[in-house]
Amino acid sequence: MESLEITTHSARETQKIGRLFAREILHSHIEHYGALVVALEGDLGGGKTTFAQGFARGLGVREKVASPTFIIMRQHNLRKSDFRIFVHIDAYRVEKVHELHVLGWQDILKDAGAIVLVEWANRIRRILPKEYMRIQFEFVDEKIRNIKLSQNSNVKIQNQN
Repeated sequence: MESLEITTHSARETQKIGRLFAREILHSHIEHYGALVVALEGDLGGGKTTFAQGFARGLGVREKVASPTFIIMRQHNLRKSDFRIFVHIDAYRVEKVHELHVLGWQDILKDAGAIVLVEWANRIRRILPKEYMRIQFEFVDEKIRNIKLSQNSNVKIQNQN
């Protein structure tokens, strides 16, 4: 996948795209070293949290997924996957990258059993790993969102089917 652009026409469709993307990751062989990082960027109200909710569902997270805006990070254990843990980060309120280091950012990045989704990743771009998946969100109107999925560096999704 070099780049893929999708337009959704409702929050439900945006969640569905997140769910399908997560399932594709789970059913594909992805070459990565350490945690697999998915960076969400874009407009306020662009659909990042809605996508994250669908993404978590696609990974098998059963509990309600809310954006960790005020606590910065939430972790969810995963079952039936090569990944053990889903780490959901909201960097909107991060003023200094040191705040993530205090939460164990470096250890999380070293964990090949972790899949990390970062909302507002552009705010911490300088501490993202060299290889990550980038998803950009554009608010078009009350219902329509443009979503562009792309890869940085050598992250490769290879479907095993």
